[in-house]
Amino acid sequence: MCGWEVEHCLDKEKIAQKLMSLRGGLSREEVAIDVGISVSALQMYENGNRVPKDEIKIKIAKYYGKSVQEIFFNY
Repeated sequence: MCGWEVEHCLDKEKIAQKLMSLRGGLSREEVAIDVGISVSALQMYENGNRVPKDEIKIKIAKYYGKSVQEIFFNY
């Protein structure tokens, strides 16, 4: 187990790869606007610098038609 800070358990690099793969040919700007986050935030998630907060994970999952589990926890 990872303790109370789940963020330390997540593989930021694999999440980043999954997010970039899901975005495909769409621009970062388009996805960020549609999800309701800044382009710089999306860039940090896709570069593996940060993992989104839970409410943003939900927005991203809904946008891509996936579950939060599929994107952020199933590698």
